[in-house]
Amino acid sequence: MPFLEITFMKNTILDYIIFASILVIGFIIVKVAKTIIIAKAKAFVAKTSNEIDDFLISLVEKTAVPLLYYTIFYLLLNSLSLNLAAQKLLNSASSILIAVLGIRFIIAIVTYSLETFWVSKEHDPSKKGSLTGIITTIKIIIWGIGITFLLDNLGFKISAVVAGLGIGGIAVALAAQAVLGDLFSYFAIFFDCPFEIGDFIIVGDFMGVVEHVGIKTTRLRSLGGEEIVMANSDLTGSRVRNYKRMQKRRVVFKLGVTYQTTSAQAQAIPGLITSIIKNVPDTTFDRSHFASYGDFALIFETVYYVLSNDYNKYMDVQQEINFKIKEEFEKQGINFAYPTQTVFIEKTQ
Repeated sequence: MPFLEITFMKNTILDYIIFASILVIGFIIVKVAKTIIIAKAKAFVAKTSNEIDDFLISLVEKTAVPLLYYTIFYLLLNSLSLNLAAQKLLNSASSILIAVLGIRFIIAIVTYSLETFWVSKEHDPSKKGSLTGIITTIKIIIWGIGITFLLDNLGFKISAVVAGLGIGGIAVALAAQAVLGDLFSYFAIFFDCPFEIGDFIIVGDFMGVVEHVGIKTTRLRSLGGEEIVMANSDLTGSRVRNYKRMQKRRVVFKLGVTYQTTSAQAQAIPGLITSIIKNVPDTTFDRSHFASYGDFALIFETVYYVLSNDYNKYMDVQQEINFKIKEEFEKQGINFAYPTQTVFIEKTQ
């Protein structure tokens, strides 16, 4: 047919009809195959207990399928006679598509690895929220590297751009070194885990419960109720005491009895205190001794452990022990000492 033999841009109308027909058929085949295969794969992996296969199916659906569509289009378009400009444009589009899909593939793998393996390893749901800042930073870095390689592949002279970015990066780093310091401190807090959300910590003169760990600051809720905002670099550069991770609390206390206490009574005091502490639940007795002679008292020192990190529990135990010691001393006729002075008056003739 004369109409089908009309040439347009080095290809006949028949060539374009064949191209369009095969392209539609190819897309339909991919669509049907995708629907059947993906549906069966999802039904199969739904029966398994792990989530890795679900992630892989989703990843294939988001990256491999679009790439397959474009491969069909690319091969069919290459079967036509293309001029140099069109061929260059096609190759550039292919490079861009492959780069974008590749970057998305890498980001998906990294994100899934961090969210699944790291968070499940730590058994801490709060890690999911803290992970957002790190994932955002990783995405920016991966996109930056990917775009740089893409521009180089497209023929752009990126050496001057990279050099300019290097000089600019140094200037930015110098100007924003405090912010960058807090950012790296955030990474250190996330991976090293000196504390977690919900922990009660003391940093220098500040103390409170950790409520939020951000890219730049960490927020504590103090005992007084106010919010304390601290830079992450202040936390990583300080000594942090984490009381939530305390398994037991060591208690040391001293008490003094009067010098009028008899030797028998003084020798009985360590045994009395030992018996009292051992009969109090959630405690471990360590020692009790007549430690020293004070200015106005015989000093006894006792050490024991409260098997809990709860401060209220510690105070309840200490109160119970104090009451029992006072009660037992009253029974034994032992008197607690308090600051006194004895004045000796010498009568002279």
